[in-house]
Amino acid sequence: MAKDKKLVESITSMEDDFAQWYTDVVKKAELMDYSSIKGCMIFKPAGYAIWENIQQELDRRFKETGVQNVYMPMFISEGLLNKEKEHVEGFAPEVAWVTHGGLNQLQERLCVRPTSETLFCDFYKNDIQSYRDLPKVYNQWCSVVRWEKETRPFLRSREFLWQEGHTAHATEQEAQERTEQMLNVYADFCEEVLAIPVIRGQKTEKEKFAGAKATYTIEALMHDGKALQSGTSHNFGDGFAKAFGIQFTDKNNQLQYVHQTSWGLSTRLIGAIIMVHGDNSGLVLPPQIAPVQVMIVPIQQQKEGVLEKANELYEALKGTLRVKVDDSEKSPGWKFAEQEMRGIPVRVEIGPKDIEKGQCVVVRRDTREKYQISFDELQQRLQELLDTIQSDMYQRAKDHRDSHISDAHNYEEFQEAIAQKPGFVRGMWCEEQACEEKIKEETTATSRCMPFQQEQISDVCVCCGKPAKKLVFWGKAY
Repeated sequence: MAKDKKLVESITSMEDDFAQWYTDVVKKAELMDYSSIKGCMIFKPAGYAIWENIQQELDRRFKETGVQNVYMPMFISEGLLNKEKEHVEGFAPEVAWVTHGGLNQLQERLCVRPTSETLFCDFYKNDIQSYRDLPKVYNQWCSVVRWEKETRPFLRSREFLWQEGHTAHATEQEAQERTEQMLNVYADFCEEVLAIPVIRGQKTEKEKFAGAKATYTIEALMHDGKALQSGTSHNFGDGFAKAFGIQFTDKNNQLQYVHQTSWGLSTRLIGAIIMVHGDNSGLVLPPQIAPVQVMIVPIQQQKEGVLEKANELYEALKGTLRVKVDDSEKSPGWKFAEQEMRGIPVRVEIGPKDIEKGQCVVVRRDTREKYQISFDELQQRLQELLDTIQSDMYQRAKDHRDSHISDAHNYEEFQEAIAQKPGFVRGMWCEEQACEEKIKEETTATSRCMPFQQEQISDVCVCCGKPAKKLVFWGKAY
């Protein structure tokens, strides 16, 4: 057994060093590896399989709202990028430039897309002529490059995978409705599929997306009390349309500018899954997103009938569940530790004695509870158990988040809460950017969002004491 424990002992305790625990889990669960290019990561099969499941389920939800998938080039000319000044200034420090094609210097530099607003705008200005051409509700699955100074697997890398939606509408109201609709698609997905509770709200003027009229966000709380922006949706108004000349003829034969939106969600969600649900034994994956939901582990598999029964169960379950058989020659203890490290929601143990009794041992990954279940009931009971695990994981994450929300009514309470109580701090705000900047400089906390569900917990700004206008969730963040 000592050898079997080495897999878990190689993980730093999250209570001792949360950052190192995170890195250990990412590596030991074989989700990714480092590449020879600093800040760029290699998705290993276990990590990419999670992204595939995220992509598949989100894509289905997108298409239910009328979204169509397209694909844009990965290069943007410098002239095109410079058309929207505020947007360019927001991304300039992170842009990677291509200066040569083969051995020849390019006449105009090309940037590797950090995001694709300008590409879609350039396309829309020619594709949209009449109100009959609207709305355009497009999305692309791709990678983008942002030359980050500090990187961390999944959370922040120089190249990352994501989806970016870009829509064009005839009216301001339609654009606002689509902006909020897609934010709610993100929020529902996180809560229903990833078992991650989120706060829905609007970003402040300081924190909004460069070039946007308004930015909306879902904010999740990690186990260490730090926030993670998990998805954003932006209303661009007609700002980009005016910069790029995207006009259409309305029903009265008058020229109008389109109103646009953009919304994105990335592989940082894999980091969120790790940091919300993981423990000191490794990953804990919600059943709905887990690439393998059930691992069948034969015990004493060299004995007659054991592997045959394990494969028989696999054949019975594979039509309704994502299931595998671990028939490797590793010891059962090692297989158990590996299954826990990889976060597989349920383990089914089957040995000679179990076969005699017509049953197997079923173990939950999240609580490690064990059940004796007959072969005849296994399929139904496993589905029920997976549903229970999914629900329980969401409730535990919600309880953790709710227990790490503090209210502050003045700056002294705010500073104490940020320093002593990891998590979100709710505080009223006067809407002055100077207070935001002071809070960030003195506490390293930032405004996470102004929640849609506003409350008046105080009459004065938590920073300056002037009359308050908005309730804000504040916190330290990744």
